[in-house]
Amino acid sequence: MRTVTGIFDTYADGQAAVRALENANIPRDSISIVSRDEDGNVRNGDGAVDGAETGAGLGALAGGAGGLLAGLGMLSIPGVGPVVAAGWLASTITGLAAGAVAGGAAGGIIGALTDAGVPEDEAHVYAESLRRGGTLVTARVEDAMAPTAARILDESRRVDWNLRRREYSESGWTTFDETQPYDTAPGSLSRPEGGLTGRL
Repeated sequence: MRTVTGIFDTYADGQAAVRALENANIPRDSISIVSRDEDGNVRNGDGAVDGAETGAGLGALAGGAGGLLAGLGMLSIPGVGPVVAAGWLASTITGLAAGAVAGGAAGGIIGALTDAGVPEDEAHVYAESLRRGGTLVTARVEDAMAPTAARILDESRRVDWNLRRREYSESGWTTFDETQPYDTAPGSLSRPEGGLTGRL
């Protein structure tokens, strides 16, 4: 099994990636989406839904979608804050957080991603991008399906994580630190004017 991961600058692009993965017959329980915007809200294509809202807000975010997107729920990730999430990664984060409380194990978003096989340096960029308002989509697939999943994420406007890491590093960032507050001041996002820097 391989974990194919992409960070997106908008929820709409992440949503499109999830739908395309499902259309390629990748099982829903192999896909995950986690999203947060720069104000601590979860954002849909038409506006923002406050991170503390549930119910109707989640329905609006999903846009009446079926599949994985219909299962969106709220989750708080240390160092990231409130997110809307669905799929295996959300369950893994919740499980790791419970384990960390009970036995001091590594939890949070970094632990969930690295346990799934994402290299740690990439995981730090994905976590920081999520903190700064990105949308993270992951798919756990058989090796033979990995190129197809990667192509789908590219066609859905996945951000090149290496370029994003360079952007963050230029402002002094080194690694994701979940002890830092997740709120970011307006204008502090290291995001390009047009949305995305590049694709893998």
